[in-house]
Amino acid sequence: MKEVAMNRNKSMHMSSTEFRKYGYEVIDWIADYYENVEQYPVKSNVDPGDIRSSLEKNPPISGVSMEHILEDIDKLIMPGITHWQSPKFFGYFPTNTSGPSILADLISSGLGVNGMLWETSPACTELETHVLDWLADMLSLPNHFKSKNDGGGVIQDTASSASLCAMIAAREKKNNG
Repeated sequence: MKEVAMNRNKSMHMSSTEFRKYGYEVIDWIADYYENVEQYPVKSNVDPGDIRSSLEKNPPISGVSMEHILEDIDKLIMPGITHWQSPKFFGYFPTNTSGPSILADLISSGLGVNGMLWETSPACTELETHVLDWLADMLSLPNHFKSKNDGGGVIQDTASSASLCAMIAAREKKNNG
C-alpha cells in the first residue's frame, strides 16, 4: 500500500489542481460504470464478512493516494455491491439516481450547505420551496399544498418512501376528492 504522508502544516483538503484531476477521474469512473453496469452480476457473490475481512484491521496512520482509493473501490468494494442501476435488476425502478442527480449532488456537496432553515441558507430554502411549489402546480394540487399557505412540500429520503407517499396521496385524492 503506497502511503502519502500528510503535511501537518497544511489543510487536509486537496489542492484545486488535485481536485480537478481526481474529480475528472471519478466522473469518468462513474460514466464507465453506467456504460458497463450490465456486465456486473446484479447480486454480489460475496459472503457475509468478506468485505470487512479484506479491509485493514486498523485505520491508516497516513493517508493513501487517490489512485489507491479508486483501486480499492474496484478490488474490494465493487464485488460486494448489489447493482441497483442494472437493467437486469428485477426490483429496478429508475428513481434513485440519474446523471443529472449525480451532478446536482456534486454541486450540493461542493457547496456544503446546511439548508435546515432560511437563516442557515436563504438560497437553499427558497429554491427548495419554490421547486416544490412548481411540483404542486405540475400535479394540479390545490393552493393549500404550496409553501405560501399552510402546506409546503417534504422531500423524502428514499425512492421507496417517496413512492409510498405518492400512493397514499393518490388514494386520499381518489377517496376524499
